[in-house]
Amino acid sequence: MKNNNIILIGFMGVGKGSVAREVIKHSKKYMTIDTDDLIESMENRKIKSVFAEEGEAYFRKLEKYVAKWLESSVQNTLISTGGGFYKQTNLKKIGIIVLLDSPFDAIIKRIKEHPNAAKKLKKRPLLADLKQARELYDARRPEYLKLADIVIDVTDKSAEACSKELLKKVKKYA
Repeated sequence: MKNNNIILIGFMGVGKGSVAREVIKHSKKYMTIDTDDLIESMENRKIKSVFAEEGEAYFRKLEKYVAKWLESSVQNTLISTGGGFYKQTNLKKIGIIVLLDSPFDAIIKRIKEHPNAAKKLKKRPLLADLKQARELYDARRPEYLKLADIVIDVTDKSAEACSKELLKKVKKYA
């Protein structure tokens, strides 16, 4: 596995950050970083502000910068990505790609049932219009599936159960 990294991809709200935190609890082998957190740190503002003030094209340029840095500088790390980060052309050079997969309605239900639902929805500007978000999901899902080395169905599973499944499946690539 290149650089011994694991890259979590999947639609926004599928639980990439939650699963990443659980993986770290169960494996002392990895550190974890989140591409959106890196971008917020670089920009000193929230993703929502980047989108509102600069637009999506600018945000995607930031993702490209982060992807290049990950490839050249990061090892032994579990990388949670934003929903569109999968479009970076160097992902296979960064690490093994794990898709956290779930139907659109299950993702929305999961977000709405979260104790911080309003905050979670607010930080995802592309979920403001659910009809458009579903269209985006429908367009992205086949691309996610094509790119993934491993697929984990997270529907109705705890983050802990998903993390254990992920660690078991990743062992084949070590």
